[in-house]
Amino acid sequence: QVRQQASMSQDKPHDPQMYAPPTGTSRPKAPHYKRDLVGYGRYPPDPKWPGGARVAVQLVINYEEGSENCVLDGDGQSEHLLSEIVGAQPYKGVRHVNMESMYEYGSRAGFWRLFRMFTERSIPCTVYACALALERNPEAAQAMVEAGWEVASHGYRWWDYQYVDEATEKEHIKLAVEVQQKTIGQRPLGIYQGKPNENTLKLVVEEGGFLYNSDSYADDLPYWNTQYGRPILIIPYSLDNNDMRFSQALEGDRFFNYLKDAFDVLYAEGEKSPKMMSVGLHCRVIGRPGRALGLAKFLDYIKSKEKVWICRRIDICNHWYQHHKPISAKL
Repeated sequence: QVRQQASMSQDKPHDPQMYAPPTGTSRPKAPHYKRDLVGYGRYPPDPKWPGGARVAVQLVINYEEGSENCVLDGDGQSEHLLSEIVGAQPYKGVRHVNMESMYEYGSRAGFWRLFRMFTERSIPCTVYACALALERNPEAAQAMVEAGWEVASHGYRWWDYQYVDEATEKEHIKLAVEVQQKTIGQRPLGIYQGKPNENTLKLVVEEGGFLYNSDSYADDLPYWNTQYGRPILIIPYSLDNNDMRFSQALEGDRFFNYLKDAFDVLYAEGEKSPKMMSVGLHCRVIGRPGRALGLAKFLDYIKSKEKVWICRRIDICNHWYQHHKPISAKL
């Protein structure tokens, strides 16, 4: 079972000794530091996944198209990230119509290809939805709800918040919740800001309604953070099992092979030490026909295996809250 201290000073946000090792074992005392470089250590807990699953596989569709940088929305430059254009640079003060149309492909065509791929296989997923993008395509938003997908927050805009002031980011988190509630009738319970800063987690906790945050890549299992008083669950995400790394690849097999290798390692380890596997997808990337087949092959592959829990992130969250509460802190 996971142990966590009830409170920690902001100078000591992570205590590497907060996890209980198996009875009869001990862990050497580690110095306090603002970063947790120790985590679960040699003895990670048994997550006790439903059905005795060896691995929990969680697939995320990032829905960002329509919330990226664009001068039409008052931004100072065009978008330049995660597209088909090699070495793209932002255009200052003017539109980048090629970039805009590549993003539009994601919301107009790529999303629906992924929607069919998942629903035809009855595979659940989580959507990281930028609220402005969700608001601008209500048909896609309603399809997510109809499919039973979790719609988690990806912030209000698809911005890099590293140097955004705290007041603006706080307002954007508030807007993300309000706009999603208005658009689909339910607030997000999880959030992945994506490009956060050191204040982001504090603002997420202060908002009060989020059960989990995914702005971490630090582990193969969820873990608790009580840095800001109220415990919040951290469900790590992945930038390696992510189509963004293959956005310049010309075939889907590279993506499939990487995902398969990652899954096979976790599945083998899961006989004794079950873990989770996150997969990141983007409508304008994996939604292209030449890449989509690689994803389809992976979905069919994991469905053919026994003792695999394919789930939404909120399902992992609810499971952890039920079976791995922080012992001292109140939820």
